[in-house]
Amino acid sequence: MKLAVVGGGSTYTPELIDGFARLRDTLPIEELVLVDPAADRLELVGGLARRIFAKQGHPGRIVTTSDVDAGVADADAVLLQLRVGGQAAREQDETWPLECGCVGQETTGAGGLAKALRTVPVVLDIAERVRRTNPNAWIIDFTNPVGIVTRALLQAGHKAVGLCNVAIGFQRKFAKLLDVAPGEVHLDHVGLNHLTWETGVRLGGPGGEDVLPRLLAEHGDAVAEDLRMPRAIVDRLGVVPSYYLRYYYQHDAVVQELRTKPSRAAEVAGMERELLAMYGDPALDEKPALLAKRGGAFYSEAAVDLAASLLGNGGSPHQVVNTVNNGTLPFLPDDAVIEVQATVDGKGATPLAVPALDPLYTGLIANVTAYEDLALKAALHGGRDRVFTALLAHPLVGQYAYAEQLTDSLIAHNREHLAWA
Repeated sequence: MKLAVVGGGSTYTPELIDGFARLRDTLPIEELVLVDPAADRLELVGGLARRIFAKQGHPGRIVTTSDVDAGVADADAVLLQLRVGGQAAREQDETWPLECGCVGQETTGAGGLAKALRTVPVVLDIAERVRRTNPNAWIIDFTNPVGIVTRALLQAGHKAVGLCNVAIGFQRKFAKLLDVAPGEVHLDHVGLNHLTWETGVRLGGPGGEDVLPRLLAEHGDAVAEDLRMPRAIVDRLGVVPSYYLRYYYQHDAVVQELRTKPSRAAEVAGMERELLAMYGDPALDEKPALLAKRGGAFYSEAAVDLAASLLGNGGSPHQVVNTVNNGTLPFLPDDAVIEVQATVDGKGATPLAVPALDPLYTGLIANVTAYEDLALKAALHGGRDRVFTALLAHPLVGQYAYAEQLTDSLIAHNREHLAWA
C-alpha cells in the first residue's frame, strides 16, 4: 500500500507519522511519500518521520520529494494538508478583517474566504495530477476550509472525502468524562465543516442510549470551558456546539478578544520555529510534547480510520466525514457538502439518516451553505464582484459597507495568489 501526503513538510506531519506507526495493523503502509515544495522543511520532517518509524518498528519506507507528479504516482490514497501562503497568509487572514469589526479567522468569515480563494485552484491542480497518474486513488482532504475544498473536489468528479478533527476530539473528550472507551461513544454530529452541533451522545452505536443530557448535567462546566463559551449557552441549546460557533454566538466579544492579543498565526509561527529546531536533532525519534499545542489533535487516528475504510482494510463502521448531501439534509441542495456520521467503504461515504433539525440550526446551516456556494464560484472563476457577493452573503459580514471594504482588503492582501487579480 502506498500513501502520499501533500503538504508533508508541515510541522504537524510527525503527529500523522506517529499515528501511522502505532496503527500499522489497521493501515499497513509499505511506502509513504511526503510531498512539499519547501525542501528545507521537508528534509527535517522527513528525517524525524524515518526515525519515528524505525523506533516503533514500522517496516514501511518513507520517501520525500518536491515533485507532486512523482509523489502521487501509483498512490492508493493521497492526503492533502497544505497551506497556500503559509503562516504569513494566515496572519493576514486573522488581522485585516478586524479593521472593520469582523472576526478574523482562517477558516470562516472574510479570512476563511481568502483562504478558499488561495487554496481551491491549487488543490484542483493537484487532484488532476492524481487523476492522471492513478484515477482510482482516493483523496482525503484535511485542507481548510474543508467543506469548500471538498465540494470543489467532488464537483470536479474526484474520489474525495473531507476530514476534520472536531468530531473525534469531542468523542475522546466525552469518553474521558463518561469513563468509557472512545469506541463506545457515537456522536449525533450534524452540520457543515466548522459549523456543527452534537445533538446526541450515544453509547454503543447509532441506536444506543443518548447520554447527552446526563453529560451536560454532570460535566457542563467542563464542556463549556473547553468550548470557551458560557455554560448558559450550552444549557440553553441543550446540545454541544463546535468551538467555531463562538464566532457566531459571541461575535462582538470575540472580535474584542482578538483585537487585544497576538494572533493565533503568530503563536503557531513561533511554535513552528521551535519544532523545526527540534526536528533537526538526530537524537529525536518521537513526536515532541510541544506538538500537542500545534492543533489538529487526533487527526492521525481519524485519518488512519478513514483511509483504512476507503481502501478496504477495515476501519470503524461509522465515521464523521465531509461528503455530498444527496438529500440527507432536505433543506440543502443535493450537491452541498455536509459534515455528518457516515458509513465508509471502498465506494466512499454514505451519510446516515439525520432526524429533523430545529430551525435554529437549519437557518444558519442554509445561510452558510449559500455562502459556500458563492465562495466556490469566486474561487473557480475569480472577479471582484464574486468576492463581494460571497462576503455579503456570509452571516459574519452581511453588511454592504463591510463587504465592500473587506473585498478590497482581501484582494490587496492576496493578489500574489489570485491569478485573476
